[in-house]
Amino acid sequence: NAGTEADVYISVYGERGDTGSRQLLRSQKPKKFLRGQTDIFAVEAVHLGHLYKIVIGHNGLGSGNGWFLDKVVIKDPITDLDYIFLCHRWLDQGQDDGNIARELTVTDASTFPGRQELELKREETWTAEKWKFQEGNTLQFYNRLTHGFICLTPDSRVDALGDKINKYGNLF
Repeated sequence: NAGTEADVYISVYGERGDTGSRQLLRSQKPKKFLRGQTDIFAVEAVHLGHLYKIVIGHNGLGSGNGWFLDKVVIKDPITDLDYIFLCHRWLDQGQDDGNIARELTVTDASTFPGRQELELKREETWTAEKWKFQEGNTLQFYNRLTHGFICLTPDSRVDALGDKINKYGNLF
């Protein structure tokens, strides 16, 4: 249920202006916006110069209108540059923050390619793992070098004696 049947719109912003809201109508695929699918659209506009942001969203109509958008890549045919706009979020009134439109800024690939994608993966990992660090939990790590356990207790003490047995029955 990560695809959408709603009408999707995009506005592209560059140093020389913007496209205004444009509906993405004709994909190179027979059915557009399916889960896991990459759709390709041609959007005609005057040359906007260097792009810096887009606004993308849908009208929220139709069954299954929620949509998980990974990223948008815009290829400038004049400069042959690719502009990457990472989203990796839901555009769905019943998911995430409930927004069906997102403002996305261009990824600065010149400083560190993949930096924003790496940050998104870090955030995903933290979301999945943060329960371990909730108040009252004792964390126990196995040290392969000493073949013992290191414990981090709820009162912030560290037991690093390297006991050879698993005291708490949990291993992270």
